[in-house]
Amino acid sequence: MALLVHLKTVSELRGRGDRIAKVTFRGQSFYSRVLENCEDVADFDETFRWPVASNIDRTEMLEIQIFNYSKVFSNKLIGTFRMVLQKVVEENHVEVTETLIDDNNAIIKTRLCVEVRYQATDGKVGSWDDGDFLGDESLQEEEKDSQETDGLLPGSRPSSRPPGEKSFRRAGRSVFSAMKLGKNRPHKEDPQRQDEPAVLEMEDLDHLAIRLGDGLDPDSVSLASVTALTTNVSNKRSKPDIKMEPSAGRPMDYQVSITVIEARQLVGLNMDPVVCVEVGDDKKYTSMKESTNCPYYNEYFVFDFHVSPDIMFDKIIKISVIHSKNLLRSGTLVGSFKMDVGTVYAQPEHQFYHKWAILSDPDDISAGLKGYVKCDVAVVGKGDNIKTPHKANETEEDDIEGNLLLPEGVPAERQWARFYVKIYRAEGLPRMNTSLMANVKKAFIGENKDLVDPYVQVFFAGQKGKTSVQKSSYEPLWNEQVIFTDLFPPLCKRMKVQIRDSDKVNDVAIGTHFIDLRKISNDGDRGFLPTLGPAWVNMYGSTRNYTLLDEHQDLNEGLGEGVSFRARLMLALAVEILDTSNPELTSSTEVQVEQATPVSESCTGKMEEFFLFGAFLEASMIDRKNGDKPVTFEVTIGNYGNEVDGLSRPQRPRPRKEPGDEEEVDLIQNSSDDEGDDGGDLASVSSTPPMRPQITDRNYFHLPYLERKPCIYIKSWWPDQRRRLYNANIMDHIADKLEEGLNDVQEMIKTEKSYPERRLRGVLEELSCGCHRFLSLADKDQGHSSCTRLDRERLKSCMRELESMGQQARSLRAQVKRHTVRDKLRLCQNFLQKLRFLADEPQHSIPDVFVWMMSSNKRVAYARVPSKDLLFSIVEEELGKDCAKVKTLFLKLPGKRGFGSAGWTVQAKLELYLWLGLSKQRKDFLCGLPCGFEEVKAAQGLGLHPFPPISLVYTKKQAFQLRAHMYQARSLFAADSSGLSDPFARVFFINQSQCTEVLNETLCPTWDQMLVFDNLELYGEAQELRDDPPIIVIEIYDQDSMGKADFMGRTFAKPLVKMADEAYCPPRFPPQLEYYQIYRGNATAGDLLAAFELLQIGPAGKADLPPINGPVDVDRGPIMPVPVGIRPVLSKYRVEVLFWGLRDLKRVNLAQVDRPRVDIECAGKGVQSSLIHNYKKNPNFNTLVKWFEVDLPENELLHPPLNIRVVDCRAFGRYTLVGSHAVSSLRRFIYRPRDGSAPSWNSTVRHLQGYHGLCNGGPFSCPTGEVVVSMEPEVPIKKLETMVKLDATSDAIIKVDVAEEEKKKKKKKKKGTAEEPEEEEPDESMLDWWSKYFASIDTMKEQLRQQEVSGIDVEDKEEMDSSEGLKGPMKGKEKARAAKEEKKKRTQGPGQGSEAPEKKKPKIDELKVYPKELESEFDNFEDWLHTFNLLRGKTGDDEDGSTEEERTVGRFKGSLCVYKVPLPEDVSREAGYDPTYGMFQGIPSNDPINVLVRIYVVRATDLHPADINGKADPYIAVRLGKTDIRDKENYISKQLNPVFGKSFDIEASFPMESMLTVAVYDWDLVGTDDLIGETKIDLENRFYSKHRATCGIAHTYSIHGYNIWRDPMKPSQILTRLCKEGKVDGPHFGPPGRVKVANHVFTGPSEIEDENGQRKPTDEHVALSALRHWEDIPRVGCRLVPEHVETRPLLNPDKPGIEQGRLELWVDMFPMDMPAPGTPLDISPRKPKKYELRVIVWNTDEVVLEDDDFFTGEKSSDIFVRGWLKGQQEDKQDTDVHYHSLTGEGNFNWRYLFPFDYLAAEEKIVISKKESMFSWDETEYKIPARLTLQIWDADHFSADDFLGAIELDLNRFPRGAKTAKQCTMEMATGEVDVPLVSIFKQKRVKGWWPLLARNENDEFELTGKVEAELHLLTAEEAEKNPVGLARNEPDPLEKPNRPDTSFIWFLNPLKSARYFLWHTYRWLLLKLLLLLLLLLLLALFLYSVPGYLAKKILGA
Repeated sequence: MALLVHLKTVSELRGRGDRIAKVTFRGQSFYSRVLENCEDVADFDETFRWPVASNIDRTEMLEIQIFNYSKVFSNKLIGTFRMVLQKVVEENHVEVTETLIDDNNAIIKTRLCVEVRYQATDGKVGSWDDGDFLGDESLQEEEKDSQETDGLLPGSRPSSRPPGEKSFRRAGRSVFSAMKLGKNRPHKEDPQRQDEPAVLEMEDLDHLAIRLGDGLDPDSVSLASVTALTTNVSNKRSKPDIKMEPSAGRPMDYQVSITVIEARQLVGLNMDPVVCVEVGDDKKYTSMKESTNCPYYNEYFVFDFHVSPDIMFDKIIKISVIHSKNLLRSGTLVGSFKMDVGTVYAQPEHQFYHKWAILSDPDDISAGLKGYVKCDVAVVGKGDNIKTPHKANETEEDDIEGNLLLPEGVPAERQWARFYVKIYRAEGLPRMNTSLMANVKKAFIGENKDLVDPYVQVFFAGQKGKTSVQKSSYEPLWNEQVIFTDLFPPLCKRMKVQIRDSDKVNDVAIGTHFIDLRKISNDGDRGFLPTLGPAWVNMYGSTRNYTLLDEHQDLNEGLGEGVSFRARLMLALAVEILDTSNPELTSSTEVQVEQATPVSESCTGKMEEFFLFGAFLEASMIDRKNGDKPVTFEVTIGNYGNEVDGLSRPQRPRPRKEPGDEEEVDLIQNSSDDEGDDGGDLASVSSTPPMRPQITDRNYFHLPYLERKPCIYIKSWWPDQRRRLYNANIMDHIADKLEEGLNDVQEMIKTEKSYPERRLRGVLEELSCGCHRFLSLADKDQGHSSCTRLDRERLKSCMRELESMGQQARSLRAQVKRHTVRDKLRLCQNFLQKLRFLADEPQHSIPDVFVWMMSSNKRVAYARVPSKDLLFSIVEEELGKDCAKVKTLFLKLPGKRGFGSAGWTVQAKLELYLWLGLSKQRKDFLCGLPCGFEEVKAAQGLGLHPFPPISLVYTKKQAFQLRAHMYQARSLFAADSSGLSDPFARVFFINQSQCTEVLNETLCPTWDQMLVFDNLELYGEAQELRDDPPIIVIEIYDQDSMGKADFMGRTFAKPLVKMADEAYCPPRFPPQLEYYQIYRGNATAGDLLAAFELLQIGPAGKADLPPINGPVDVDRGPIMPVPVGIRPVLSKYRVEVLFWGLRDLKRVNLAQVDRPRVDIECAGKGVQSSLIHNYKKNPNFNTLVKWFEVDLPENELLHPPLNIRVVDCRAFGRYTLVGSHAVSSLRRFIYRPRDGSAPSWNSTVRHLQGYHGLCNGGPFSCPTGEVVVSMEPEVPIKKLETMVKLDATSDAIIKVDVAEEEKKKKKKKKKGTAEEPEEEEPDESMLDWWSKYFASIDTMKEQLRQQEVSGIDVEDKEEMDSSEGLKGPMKGKEKARAAKEEKKKRTQGPGQGSEAPEKKKPKIDELKVYPKELESEFDNFEDWLHTFNLLRGKTGDDEDGSTEEERTVGRFKGSLCVYKVPLPEDVSREAGYDPTYGMFQGIPSNDPINVLVRIYVVRATDLHPADINGKADPYIAVRLGKTDIRDKENYISKQLNPVFGKSFDIEASFPMESMLTVAVYDWDLVGTDDLIGETKIDLENRFYSKHRATCGIAHTYSIHGYNIWRDPMKPSQILTRLCKEGKVDGPHFGPPGRVKVANHVFTGPSEIEDENGQRKPTDEHVALSALRHWEDIPRVGCRLVPEHVETRPLLNPDKPGIEQGRLELWVDMFPMDMPAPGTPLDISPRKPKKYELRVIVWNTDEVVLEDDDFFTGEKSSDIFVRGWLKGQQEDKQDTDVHYHSLTGEGNFNWRYLFPFDYLAAEEKIVISKKESMFSWDETEYKIPARLTLQIWDADHFSADDFLGAIELDLNRFPRGAKTAKQCTMEMATGEVDVPLVSIFKQKRVKGWWPLLARNENDEFELTGKVEAELHLLTAEEAEKNPVGLARNEPDPLEKPNRPDTSFIWFLNPLKSARYFLWHTYRWLLLKLLLLLLLLLLLALFLYSVPGYLAKKILGA
């Protein structure tokens, strides 16, 4: 379907001008060409065409706008024509002449004539009937042909058409390809319009863009990266992929570090918890903490892995808490938490820091959460650096809910869910078991069973489930489902589904598929749960021929790129969220397997016949190992076409008779090759005929196809799910365009081309159009019966995403400004990632196509092409990017063989044309081939048109000559052990190759050589070859005297083509030199500067070609240099070199370097340094500055590199190369006089407005007037009020106001009152260096936090600022304003005043804590002295592992300055200019100097454990020159975060000893000590730096106390010296409190207080103020290093690139010829203070009653109270027992005594104890100060019962209630606001506290109340005032007044009778007694009656 609009003329225009038309339909616009100088009629005569995918609606509109075109301004609208397409839809053809309307909808005179045609289609692909437009039929055919093949440039005409024809234009591929070519694709010449330029110059850009337009801005034409071949796509050829090596599957180093800090709210009573940390299969345990629900561990675990990323990121991290585990029993699981490593790695900084993991019980999913574990989890790969937040005292109360260990966007309340993975069936399995028995059996019985017993195994979240085994089946049917139960959303990203073959010995994987849950679900508001299928997934792996030991078995496990189709599996996935309250639910999470309901065959789509066609146009660069045997290429899709397999017949179901007829046709019934259905259907031909390669050169062969190109074609049957692939293709197209555009923009920024923002706007416009287009295309195939739920949901979410992306792109486009380009570029990168993510379709349909090269039936090398890239569609955007195009494929070795150097060599290079589509769309399958061929059919099908050809014979061929102008290469790979290479380049074109000469010993060869390839025969039409020449491959090799040349890298290029009838003249010719990126594997390996032209040899032979000027250099022999015109234009430059010295030279060939010399070479010229006569004695040069002159290109981008080589001069005139360094870019050394900046050594370090530039609130310089800075240095600045007087000549005064609170504080201090204890000024004598340090750390953390909040991206700002710094000096006023703005943005940290309103911090002087190395803050201290690493040895590939550090053999220190030769006068005229130093004026002398180096080591954090117990015993070792101090006796036992607090003094003499190494070793009792990590500091650069890094400038000046001035020079002396060295006027100390330097005035306090409180006048404060604002001094100003502590990563050479911990330190240096510095600061760690905590337990109340009475069944409890200070359960103390409490009341009057050591600064208790009886020494633990009180019920014969507990943090716990009544449960849970108190401040607290325990539902309940008194004393006070434990002397407590009932029953039986029996049953007892008496009386009566009776009777 298509809509065609033929715009004929526009008449009655006014005036004269350039006109352009814009035609829009469905949001897609085309521009016409520009008609220049039109009068009243514009004859456009152009046709536009929209391929439409869905029928046009009657209400749709067509809009045509006519503009006056302007090159400079935006186009001006003349008028608009709009037309509803109703009539067009009905009649299919309409011609209209109509007037236009203007902006206000008023009709204007101008008329427009247009013809519109609409072609609907019947679904089959046919040619459009374009006849009516274009004249007769014959022309139409030709027209169609030329459109298909020529890739016309719009606005130009195919040469085949007579000049009078109308120009017909087709939008789409050809348009864009033309655009992307930018310069490289010229216009086709047009007989009528010669006025068009043949090359796009900058000004034609707008022009072209509009003509090319897809509604594009002038911005959207790609100009920047015409150099990169990859952009030179055209309509006939696809981009080749330059990166060869498979990146996946290669093992790498990973380190997972987990710190378990503490656990809280664990469910259960009185537990002894242990935390188990599991990563993959490695388990580690913490120690056990006794009887606590909230244990504190702070233990650090490290797991090291060396595996491939795929395996690593699927490993599961599991954190579980186990109760009472010991040696004998494994303990019971409380709860666990799982997530995969990939989730952690995907976090910002690859880590979770201080987050709480929620524990849940996998065996009981109806239960709630089981507690929390607080941990840090980090995953580091090689080269990742993790910013660890600063390990300071974490005091902030933990907000658990706000800091859960979950990635962003995952809800805190995760629910349980079931994951149903339904496995239906599989197809196309390879034969696996070829055991001997099977073959024997087959021979005897003839039984032909399938040789595979498959089952499916599913892995998810650390669990696995498997289906049943289907015996002997290639097409097994399972219909089973595997059910996992896990929390949703799961923290494991991938599910692994594997088909395995069951075998008695071992099961092997047949194929593996990963389901990425992120791709099959969407967590947005309108998202959907994971769902998939039922759909087929394709599995790829090793080749299908079975061998016993398959070397590629890893591929079947899913590691690395599969090299062959293995099988496909039909599966589905569904997720159901469980309602855990449902009682029927099985509560276990065991994996279950059940039967699943089968699905119908058609559910995955209707089976369609697909047709794949391929033509091999060229096969070259065949590796010489395969050169001697015939070679054949095989193409397979799925199992179709796979011949070697034994499955020679593709098994396929026949097309069904009708849907109801379910009979299967026997698949293998037709054995003959040609199958007789579909009226002469064709057999597949899937491989090319064998052919013997011919030799190209000594490395490569080629196949001599010449004019006969072999073809293959394959028919295959797949479910028709093209829609999925189409949608993916549309998104891929959008993403490709976006990627290309972004690369352009980056290239433009990099090469500093003008207007990158325009190009970016164009890219965004293109993106939003593309998104819009997707919405209209993707929506149409909704009613598909085989659409799965995922298809529907994905479509919806893709449409939503793309719609919002389109809108965002549009709004971004408006925000793109010159200075925001970089930010916006970053945002666009996010778009790109999102598009790539969306385009990856999780449900497969057609398997990928594999091309194998076979040599003597062995599979040698392969290429894999995704089938979606080849898929045909009638809609332009849906077409696969390689469909019907010639693709250059490089074949590579399969599997592991492709790793490393083997994988870089090309096995073969194919030019292959591929087309894949439905058989019924087959008629166009040849449309993209280069024209000029005849088809050769197979013999049997001669008469039948539909038969595809088996080969193509080209009748047209053209002769060409290729000229390769190889100018130079830079930054090549070092291939020899000397660290250099002997490079030459080999150029391949078609089947010829030539080499440049070999240049010895260089990494930056300048070959300057032209290679001429003669007699090249190219097949196809001349015109096509002009637009689509084949690519040129350039390989760089290193020549070795022995053995073959080593491969160093490869790149591609496209030549510029000149046809015989074109003139060789500007602007197209001669071609420009361009840089091509060289790749070696996946890594870049340098750049090649070259140009290539392909010249057609016309009828007159070579005479017509531009002449080759013969060899100019006689001495170079027959080598032709690059001709003039192509080689760059040169200018004379002078290079001045500062030779300072050489450092750390290693031995060469075991001999020490003794007399080194440095040779500098650039572009063939150079200079040598003076010789160092004795390297050991003095490694510095005695002649400092030398220079040489050299011709360098005008264009700075083409500057050759400068080579620095160090040689050792040995006896007898021998030289040995020590090492070399190539400075690849001279840009940073070029001196540009125009911006008035000083020479390079002297230039202001350009952080003018950088992030730290204003660190101290200083203003900018005001060039004419003075700037006054007033400040009182003790006071942090609260707010800035800047007043700038307007006239620039006057003094601009910048006042910095003192914060009001500070003033108030001062007043308070003077009055001597202190109403609020919190605001006390700390007592000077109490403060020490650590107070200052901890205050500074708080400040730093506050700054970092604010920085995150305000989102200032430091690097960005620096980039921005440096660009503004270059704009030259700003006006003073603006600067001051900028300063103010910056100030507002800047975090107002201390030093700049962090007065956080909520915490009033005591006033402590601070230093600067840098969370990184000092060097990174001050640009490596390379302000004038640069360090160049000298390298030697081969560049390592990953497996050799020789990193840059290992190759470094020393360092050269010096500098360069490059400038054009006549230097401007002003420099040499400067005062004191010394011509011998050239541009390096004022550098210090480099004679040896003695220096006292003082190293202060504060502490280390996160050390890598070195002992088996997961700890280390660290100590410090310091090395400088020959001095080696090992502080071994002061090792710190079993600590990973040791506080050293040490200082070391070393005397050193620079330059001999300038590299300081500070290492941390692990002390071992036996054996040698292990290195944990070390850090190296180059002291020399610091010493000589202009930033004055010898001794940091303190924040304030004081002469006593903790903040004493450390430097022997006072601030005023330092200031004087700086002014003298920088030739600055000053310092002039004016009236007290003022100093003037240059034109700046600084003010400050003028008095100082000494120890005795005497005040003396001083200038030091103002001098210090000037020093702290030194960067504002014009010309020489730069930031001076403040007093600081730097944090340096520790590295271990055995584990390169992975941090082993961090060390905090600082270094001071004092020259020995200056006055000696004072004694070192005392920074020894604070000793913990000894305290005693006395706790008196008075009473308890409302304690729950646990026991039933033995006799009476009454409820009672035998209460006692247990207490301990957290972490010291061994010193737990119990009261006596209050027996038999009936009311829950207990009386104790019992005293506990807890002595403890406490560090106030860190708020931690310090315990030293031996870990076990075997420990050598005590280990120090730091734990929070927490008092635990518990109530228990005492039992005699069974364990005591735990009733409840409370834990009080002694620093902040709720104040106790006055009475038991007021004491509520909420006090402990924190639900009510209770005033918090600290025992360290209150000293004595008494009150009632609630005791809590959890009930069955895991909720807290109140189980009692305790009245206690806490009394804290220091050890001294406790000694003076001793008390007894319990109720003992001294100061005994009185006995509690307990009720009489409190006793033990079996010890006092009488008492029990009295209290229990009598008390309860007394009436009963009395009644019983009475009854007994009565009974006794009765008995006596009965007893005595007979006697009496007898007596009576006998008458006694």
